[in-house]
Amino acid sequence: MASLLITLSLVGPSFATNLEQRAGGGHDENPFYTALNDDLARYSLLALACFAVLIYIWKMWFRLASHMRRLASFSNEHQRYFVPAHQALAKIKNHIVYAPLFRNRHNQEFQLSRAVNMGTLPSRFHTFIIVGIIAMNVALCCVTVPYKSEPDSVAGVILSRTGIMATVNLIPLVLMAGRNNPLITLLQVPYDTFNLIHRWLGRIVVCQALAHTFAWVIPKAQEYGWSNAASSFASSQFIQSGLIATCAFTALLVHSPSAVRHAFYETFLHLHIALVVVSFAFLWVHLNGRNAQNFLLASIVLWALERFARLVIIMYRNIGGRATTAIVEALPGDAMRITLKLSRPWTFEPGQHMYLYIPAIGWWMSHPFSVGWSDAEDAMDEEKSLPMSHRDLYVPQKTTVSLLVRRRTGFTDKLFQRAVSAVDCRISLTAFAEGPYGSIHSMDSYGSVLLFAGGVGITHLVPFTRHLVQGYADGTVAARRVTLVWIIQSPEHLEWIRPWMTSILAMNRRREVLRIMLFITRPRNTKEIQSPSSTVQMFPGRPNIDTLVGMEVENQVGAMGVLVCGNGGLSDDVRRVCRRRQDKTQIDFIEESFTW
Repeated sequence: MASLLITLSLVGPSFATNLEQRAGGGHDENPFYTALNDDLARYSLLALACFAVLIYIWKMWFRLASHMRRLASFSNEHQRYFVPAHQALAKIKNHIVYAPLFRNRHNQEFQLSRAVNMGTLPSRFHTFIIVGIIAMNVALCCVTVPYKSEPDSVAGVILSRTGIMATVNLIPLVLMAGRNNPLITLLQVPYDTFNLIHRWLGRIVVCQALAHTFAWVIPKAQEYGWSNAASSFASSQFIQSGLIATCAFTALLVHSPSAVRHAFYETFLHLHIALVVVSFAFLWVHLNGRNAQNFLLASIVLWALERFARLVIIMYRNIGGRATTAIVEALPGDAMRITLKLSRPWTFEPGQHMYLYIPAIGWWMSHPFSVGWSDAEDAMDEEKSLPMSHRDLYVPQKTTVSLLVRRRTGFTDKLFQRAVSAVDCRISLTAFAEGPYGSIHSMDSYGSVLLFAGGVGITHLVPFTRHLVQGYADGTVAARRVTLVWIIQSPEHLEWIRPWMTSILAMNRRREVLRIMLFITRPRNTKEIQSPSSTVQMFPGRPNIDTLVGMEVENQVGAMGVLVCGNGGLSDDVRRVCRRRQDKTQIDFIEESFTW
């Protein structure tokens, strides 16, 4: 972004001359600034694209390093070469990549009630990105404005500049809002980060739209009076459609704070989509015949393609075989285990999630859930009859997926009530599954893996545990020490994952690599806290994160990967401890937060 401004200042006179020639001469300033505004709008997209390329190179370097580290582990059991920290990289991770904006708080929400919170603070690296995007937009809206000219000329340039910048920003705004954003896989950046940038880009668009409107209203009111300015809105379709679009954009901003999103999520989502349609429709009318309409068209195409991709995925995953069904089982501690018998076979990887539709509960509403367990089972019916069709011969298996869901408000509360009121607290419903999404983090290259889970966050970590134990037995991963730390409130919460954990504990060579530590924060009686074995231990109270990480560092094999999925307080504690040890040993911190 800084290089963009420097380039503009160095090539200023010749740059302006070229634009004047393209616009047909310098006698009429409108064509000149129209061409200039189009170029500046494209420069904003170019700057974002260059930043994406830098992230891609950064991520590719880490992917290559991880791949080489995993290959080296096959011939080096102790992996000592990868234990010491790289001093320069350690400082970058400690002070920029992993650092919260201020002291230690990053993912812990500012909670007002059970359903209402004020959101979280961005990390220091995320703040750099947001500030950079804001600074770039401010600079591009202000550069080359003839401030020494007549006020009407200044207002006219700001009017056209802010309008086209607001329109061009809709392209990355729409792209970063989609589940099927190709940059998630390409850059290995989580959806949470794109969602954060999406929200800030939305605020920038609203500010630019308001500046665009005021740059027209204020000069008109000063020259002709407020009554004549107001009459223009009623008499001109061009002015009227622009005002309605600006009002719709402003409504999008007003109803989108974190407290509203979390308290009334389903209402927020429907209203958000409706306001987007209204704003885009009236903006299309407002821009009719102007170059900026091409930017709006690109945004609409991206939005339509993303929605079409969702529809295709849903149809492919759920139509053509047996209907997808969801068996919902109510569990202690306001939790549910949802077992999905999918219509088509899926291949799941650790860290993936899916979107679940249950029409009987939420009609067309979908909610994201981590995939906790998946199995392939015989597709024949229970009598194990002979295959009766061509399909039976070539599709002998179907996929069963299990999810662990905590009861909250809205969709999950309605689903829990239906399950509790059913016989045996178990109900079967027709469902639609969309996905899988995610799986941008791999733990295969770490000799020591430390997994922290809080509550239902264990759903995200069970597949990693299963994969690493199986990989150790097969000799396909670098892991030599895997420690799973699960923090729950009551021993009855162990029922949430009992069938999954039973399968993991029975896996080949599990005792050689896996250690499980369970911390019960609210036990009814400390006598009920008994460790089943030396590799599966139970403790009352909360864990000392610093002590647990320190124990793993003392026995570290190769590079260490620390993955956490839980409440914001747990994530921030683990982050703080990992940052403190960056200069002593090789530790990579990975957080799965599922913020929205």
